[in-house]
Amino acid sequence: MRLRHIEVFNAVMLTGSVSGAARLINVTQPAVSRILQHAELQLGFALFQRAKGRLVPTPEALTLAPHVERLFAQLDEVQRLAGNLKLGQSEAELRVVTVLALSFEMLPRAIKRFRAKHPDVPISIKALHSPQIVSSLVLQEADIGFLFSSAGHAALAQEPLAEARIVCVAPKGMLPARVVKRGKVALSDLDSTPVVGLEVQDPVGRSLNQACREAGVGLQLPLTVQTYHAALASAHHGLGIALVDTCTAASADITWVDVLALEPQIPVPVHALRPAGKPGSVAARAFVRCVQQTLAEVI
Repeated sequence: MRLRHIEVFNAVMLTGSVSGAARLINVTQPAVSRILQHAELQLGFALFQRAKGRLVPTPEALTLAPHVERLFAQLDEVQRLAGNLKLGQSEAELRVVTVLALSFEMLPRAIKRFRAKHPDVPISIKALHSPQIVSSLVLQEADIGFLFSSAGHAALAQEPLAEARIVCVAPKGMLPARVVKRGKVALSDLDSTPVVGLEVQDPVGRSLNQACREAGVGLQLPLTVQTYHAALASAHHGLGIALVDTCTAASADITWVDVLALEPQIPVPVHALRPAGKPGSVAARAFVRCVQQTLAEVI
């Protein structure tokens, strides 16, 4: 199938008719019919059957459809990247993408530090999942990204900024007073205490699960949440112990919870990412340094 065949096929799949496809891609109805017939002739099988004035896709067309959808998604990415390259890096705005955990406490502190030297640079912050952060940077829709896991992508350069760790955030009274006074708790001490679980595909969740396997500890997980701050909020409401990174724990309200070190130490590396081959603006480099300094203060 040629690209024009695929475009017409996709338009008919979306609209269900020749007239709708013609309007969608801004061509005449005879042109749509002609291109569709040519595509079917080349393929050697029918793509659509007529039924009550509509075009119904054949089983072969339904098999092709998801592959065509993926192709158009990739074409959209190419167009977006081309548009971003044409515009060049925005001089008016510093575009930052980050994991949600860093957006509550770390980045506001870093922005305050950054504002002292760069008061006139507008900043946009988007909190995304790690794959979305990588995609935004690859498409050059963002200037800097911050995440907890490394990203081995050829189009991206990454820089380690700090090594956070997982800490224990316990509702007041849930742990023995002697443990709280000591200021640290062993992972094995939590096997009979309700713990708020993190999704296994999450970087911190993966590290925690691995540490539990190595220590032979089976945690009680009556509640599992998607984000670290949801785990922290659950601890604030007494639902269980939250095992979260030190950046998230910086938002803990110590009138409601106790924050303790966790043994063994489970590292949570923080990385800065940017498009490879681009040195970045002065403002972008300065912002990364402000984030690094803020992380050093907290961690």
